Order: sequence, then C-alpha cells, then structure tokens
Amino acid sequence: MADADVIIVGAGTAGLTAAIYVQRAGKKALVFEEAVYGGQIVNTPDIENYPGIAHISGYEFATGLYNQATELGAEVRFEKVLSIENEGAEKRVKTTGGEYTARAVILATGAKNRALGLPREKELTGRGISYCATCDGAFFRGKEVAVNGGGNTALEDAAYLANGCSKVYVIHRRDQFRGDAKEADALRAKPNVEFILNSTVTALFGEKKLEGIEVTNKVTGEKRTLPVAALFVAIGQEPDNAPFANVAALDGKGYIEAGEDCRTETEGIYTAGDCRTKEVRQLTTAAADGAVAAMAACGRLN
Repeated sequence: MADADVIIVGAGTAGLTAAIYVQRAGKKALVFEEAVYGGQIVNTPDIENYPGIAHISGYEFATGLYNQATELGAEVRFEKVLSIENEGAEKRVKTTGGEYTARAVILATGAKNRALGLPREKELTGRGISYCATCDGAFFRGKEVAVNGGGNTALEDAAYLANGCSKVYVIHRRDQFRGDAKEADALRAKPNVEFILNSTVTALFGEKKLEGIEVTNKVTGEKRTLPVAALFVAIGQEPDNAPFANVAALDGKGYIEAGEDCRTETEGIYTAGDCRTKEVRQLTTAAADGAVAAMAACGRLN
C-alpha cells in the first residue's frame, strides 16, 4: 500500500497550495521539504502583489499556507528528496529519512539564489556576502554596502538598505535595469545611492569578513575598489532539478519542461511553481500551478 496518494516535493507556495487541493479532493498528501516551509517568500517583508491581500509579510503568508494545508490533513516532513523512481502505477521516492511510495508526484522544488561564482564567495557568505537584504541588512546599519543585480529584487533590496545604510552602491552589468523604471527612478532620487552600470563584481576582499569588492567596467576595463562591509547578491535564481532528470525532462537551464497543464513527460509526475519552464514566476503563478498540478494528479487517480 502506498504511503500517500500524492507526494509533493517542496513546501513553498506551489507545493503547499498543491497539498491543500489534494486534501480537499479527498486524497492524502505527503510533502517533503529540505529546509523550512514557505520557500524564499518567507524573506520578503511586505507582499503587495497578491490579489485580495493588500499587505502581508512573507512569513505570515507562508505560515497561513502551511497551517491551512496541515489542518486539512496534509503531512509535512523535513527531509531532502534524493531521487524518484517510476515504478508504473507507483512512484518510489527516496529521501534522507527513508523510502516512500505514492501514486503520483508533484515536483515543486522552486529555485535557489544564483551565486556570483567568485573565489572565496562561499567562505564569506554570512560574513558580508548575503543573498537576502531583508534578512541581513540590519547588521550593516550605518555602513557602506553594495547590491549586485538589475531586476526588481535588486532595486527593492537597494531601497530597503538605503533606509539604514550610509551608502548603497547598485552594481549592474548593463546600462539599463530590468526592474521597474519607477523603482529605479525612486532610487536615483536618494542621496546615499550610487549606480555603477556596465560593471561587474570581479573580486572579493577580506579574510574573516568582507572588507571590500573590486568592480570592473565592462566597456572601459577600469577597475574600482569599493570599501563595503556587505555585498547583497540579487542576480536571479536557478533550479535544482538534476536529481529528477530521469523522470522529468529539463531544459538547457535546468528547469522542468512542462506547460500550463503542469504535466511532465512521465505519466503520474507533475511539476508546479518556479522550477518549471515558464515566463512569469510570481506568487500568483506558483499558487495557480499548485492547484492545476494537484487537480490533474487527483483526476488521474480517480
């Protein structure tokens, strides 16, 4: 007998939404999460773009999803999923805690922050290198810091940091930001924010903690040293789907190939949220994917 009707890999917005819909369909959902429930949204101080909710913190949003899913009967286990085997009518899922079987699987693994790939980046992470301004920005109040990136996350991080840091450098490899023009214009008006465009971070300085960074202009080749106490990296995300390539085709960037129906190439295995191929990655699309994948899985089981 299977351990669950549907195993869900990942307890972010997509995964927990899927769990809610599975339970409401009268099926048993077993959710596996490697770290903490909620995914990266838990680090967002204020969500303003979810329909029907004008303002809510990421932590409150994630906790509401978690409580709703578990109160409906979904089980959440904090174990890392190592592999999935397709055994026809059943799927075998191996985790750090054991092996489990289900009649369907939903991959909702999300995406992780992309690193710069510079020497000593890993050693200095948590010692001046951060991927979450709202998590770590308070440690650098009154100090000079830098943000690397050109999307909305980078611009929002810079705006948040400018409220408490003496100086915020915004470093972007192009001459135009990908993020909202309104956000960029608001930053330009702040006296303690400086844009460094057409540039990349090329070196990290400091032994026990970050003490500065080297920035190189891609057009002129000019190098500049910034004496910052922190570097907040916001250059996008990347999926971690390699362990599931045997049951779900991946595109060139590692995202699971699936359309709006959330079906993978393997019968009984679905995907939802930021880990799949899609144009828009937002809370609303993650929740929508979770619902679609769950209903497809339960419809198949029926």
